[in-house]
Amino acid sequence: MSAIRTKLSSSILHAARAVAVAAALGAAATAHAAYPERPITMVVSYAPGGSADALARLLAQRMGARLNTSVVVENRPGASGTIGAAYVAKAAPDGYTVLYDATPYSINPHLFPQMPYTSTALQPVSLVSLAPNILIVKADSKYKDVNDLVAQAKAHPGKINFASGGSGTVQRLASELFRQKLNLDMVHVPYKSGGPAITDVMTGQVDFMFSTVAASFPLVEAGRVRALVISSPQRSPRLPDVPTVAETVIPGYEVYEWNGVFVPAGVPNDVAAKLHDTLVQVLKEDDVRKRFNDLGVQPVGSTPAEFAEYLKKEDAKWADVIRRGNIRQD
Repeated sequence: MSAIRTKLSSSILHAARAVAVAAALGAAATAHAAYPERPITMVVSYAPGGSADALARLLAQRMGARLNTSVVVENRPGASGTIGAAYVAKAAPDGYTVLYDATPYSINPHLFPQMPYTSTALQPVSLVSLAPNILIVKADSKYKDVNDLVAQAKAHPGKINFASGGSGTVQRLASELFRQKLNLDMVHVPYKSGGPAITDVMTGQVDFMFSTVAASFPLVEAGRVRALVISSPQRSPRLPDVPTVAETVIPGYEVYEWNGVFVPAGVPNDVAAKLHDTLVQVLKEDDVRKRFNDLGVQPVGSTPAEFAEYLKKEDAKWADVIRRGNIRQD
């Protein structure tokens, strides 16, 4: 009789545990299904006013409308974007803190000896956009085209200089990749930001620079600078007469400034999927695409796996350029 009672008690205990586990799983599933239940914070790793900030705010507004909640943009600039990325990497993995970051995410680990977060602390959600750079010279520059610029650089080693908004910027690395592929001896002139660098190109104080499309398009169209080449594999519909680097002097040359969305590692799969699906749907909206295109930016929308693969390629490319150029952060 005692053995029967013990066996019965054990069965009841196991059954109770099973019910408790099922209830807990059901509660968790319900909680995830209800996501989001409160506002979401979208951390932008850069200061207000730039193109990344503008596009992030547009996406946040549209995502909020689809998710029936507020998606609040919070700018956390500094240290080339590492401050914002570190903040999100250390946030709770619940889907209520997301990161809107850009190309420096792939560059910084090769410039900073100690990063405030690990590469596995963030998981990709989607590649948002791609924007090429434009090689600009002053409006009446003696360089007729990119072939002329390259020929002059080869004929006069160390005499041609190029500007950038800082040693670790995409513009600097685009120029360095250009220099390395063509084995050119040129002098880098770093500035604290892109604006003063462009000004000195316009006045001829510096020979050329790779500049963002957001900054370059209006100047090229107004005739204040001249575009020699663009860094995308295809020509831009907005500047159809400007050839690509790839079709002129360096086959396969491709440099983009990308934007993308991340979440802390460990976010539940269904929550990450809901964020991803919402973001991709927003990127398909006609007026959103028009806004991106007006800025010279190509809207993308990818799977997390596609974004992860793209990040691997970017990491390898910039690691090699930085190592070969012995580039250090200013």
